[in-house]
Parts: sequence; structure tokens; C-alpha cells
Amino acid sequence: MGDPHGIGVVGLGFISRAYLNTLANHPAVRVIAVADLDAARADAAAATIPGAEAVSVERLLHHPDVATVLNLTVPAAHAEISGAAIDAGRNVYVEKPLTVTLPEGRSIIDRAASAGVRAGCAPDTVLGTGTQTARAAIDGGLIGRPLSASAVMVTPGHERWHPNPDFYYAPGGGPLLDMGPYYISALVHLLGPVRAVIGAASQLRDTRVIGSGPRLGQRIPVEVPTHVSGVLEHAGGALTTLTTSFDGVATTAAPIEVHGEHGTLAVPDPNNFDGEVRHLALDGPGWHALEPRAGYVAASRGIGLIDLVRADEMRPPRASGAVALHVLDIMTALLRSAAEGRRVELTTTVERPAPVPLTPAEDWLSALAPGG
Repeated sequence: MGDPHGIGVVGLGFISRAYLNTLANHPAVRVIAVADLDAARADAAAATIPGAEAVSVERLLHHPDVATVLNLTVPAAHAEISGAAIDAGRNVYVEKPLTVTLPEGRSIIDRAASAGVRAGCAPDTVLGTGTQTARAAIDGGLIGRPLSASAVMVTPGHERWHPNPDFYYAPGGGPLLDMGPYYISALVHLLGPVRAVIGAASQLRDTRVIGSGPRLGQRIPVEVPTHVSGVLEHAGGALTTLTTSFDGVATTAAPIEVHGEHGTLAVPDPNNFDGEVRHLALDGPGWHALEPRAGYVAASRGIGLIDLVRADEMRPPRASGAVALHVLDIMTALLRSAAEGRRVELTTTVERPAPVPLTPAEDWLSALAPGG
């Protein structure tokens, strides 16, 4: 495999530990440096990773051994940090969403192409056995021609558990831009790109109360819609109904269902890598679970970055910036449709990423061959 690929991590908040658990132990990569606005947090993270050092963001971006920057900052900082990494000649892999606005997202993708570097973006959960098994079933004709889908995410809001939930309710947040990337990315893998959307949105209240941590009881402002519904018109003809909400309590609906001429698939939570895919055939005896038939087995956050590092000219990264830009286009078009009360056609499209063959954990944890 050669020398490990050098990684620099910017942003060491809540999600960073999930990434570092994967990356710090993978032979294809080496975490060289970490940086955070909170120097103590950077020091603490570096202490858990052999050979890593805590540095300033500027030092990290220009570190001679850092080839790819993992951008785990809050959404409002995604464009700035990703752009700076690209300008420094580094590949970038960013936590979702790609950026807060579509023009920022286009700029990141265009700058990466001009600089000859790669841009990747979460979520990589769609590369696990859950979404990939469902995709393999659809592509194999198990449900016949797919006609429609539903995607549903309902929670009472992240302020109940997150000690610093402010960014969830600031521009770039809300249930659609926060959780929507999981569901919409899965739908793009399952059914292909989207050509137009119709959306509606609402906001239940103007403030939220933090429910845990040192800021318990503090009120924070809500600046974005907290319930968004819409219809996605896929280029292949299927229609998806989408609901994302921080205003409900719970739902019994399957996270995603795909309906075809000859059957229906219930797809597991796209915020997870695995989960049971269930199939009901037309005139069949009842629901039954499918054995995993595709995807990275027992995957964890960071697999998308490893997939990007190991991609080559024959197979582009699967958790790519191009997919993330299309997902961002879908989400911002839904919000624009809701605000303007009209159907909105998208300005981007994307090819479905290459499917992931069934890859045992011991294989992807040890190495991924280029193009695999």
C-alpha cells in the first residue's frame, strides 16, 4: 500500500470521536495533526492518537505531511475551511452538509477541480450494508420498476441531548440540512438523481431550551424552519415524499420505503451503516429480511474518507463532493420552493456512485485496494 495517507483534522466537536476511532487505527491513513478553536480540546484529542500533534489551523493546512483535510467544523465554517484547504493544495473531506449555500458548494467543487484535488463529503453511512443491500435488491429487479419512495425523520429536536445545539437552529441547520443529507444521499444511491422538487416548511417556535450539560435551561434562538416536507421528482421517474422534522415526538414509519411494481423494500435508518432491509413481494406471504448482499460490513464514520483516499481514475470516490453538491441543491431547492410556493427545477445532476460490493470488516479495516 505504500506510506499511509496523511490526514489533518479541523474541528474536534461531538462527531470527531467517531471519525478518529476509525481513522486512527487504519493502515491506509495516518492522522498527522488536529486543530480546533479550543486549544485544550485539540491537545486532548492529539493525546489519544499516537504521533499526532495539536497545531493551529493555518499550520495544519500547510503541514507538509497532510495530504487530506478532514473538515469537521460547524456548517457555517465548512466553506471557509474547505476552501482554504483546497487553496493549500490539499484534498478535503467535509462533514455534511457540503456548505450552507449552493453558491458556496459550487465554489468548493469548482476550486477543487481547478486545483486538481479531490473533494468528498459525508454522509458515508450510505456505503454500509443497509443502503447498499437495498440498492442491490432494486438494481437486481427484486421489486420491479421502482415507482415511488417515502423518507421520514421525526424527532423533538437535538437540544434535548446536545450540550451546545445552537448551530442546529442557525442558518445551515434545521432538520433538512442537518438530517436530510442522510436520507437524500440514500435516495440518490437507491433511485438516482433528482430533477425537480416541491416543498413546504414551518417553524413551531422561536426559541428552544437546552436540555443537558452546563448550559441546561438556557434558551437559544431558532432562525430556520424546523419542519420541512416535500416531493422529489427523480430523473428516472420515481417520486419520493420526504419529511424531516424537529417538531414531532417520534414516528413508526420506516425511515425509507421504496415501492415497485412487484414489491416494497423497507430500508433501515440511513444515519446508520447497517440495519435490516425487509422485502414484501406482491402476493407474497409477508415481510422477510434480506441477507446483507452489498456494502462495507460493520463500517463506521470515516469509511467515506478511506474510500476517497483509495479511489483512482477508474472509480471516483463514492462519498463525493459531486453527490454532496446535488444533495445540497435538492435541500436548498426544497426551502426555496417552500418560501416561493412553486415547483423548483434543480441546476445540478450527478451519476449514481459505484455500488459497494459486500466487503467484510477485516478487508476494509486492513486495506482497500485502489478502485475497490
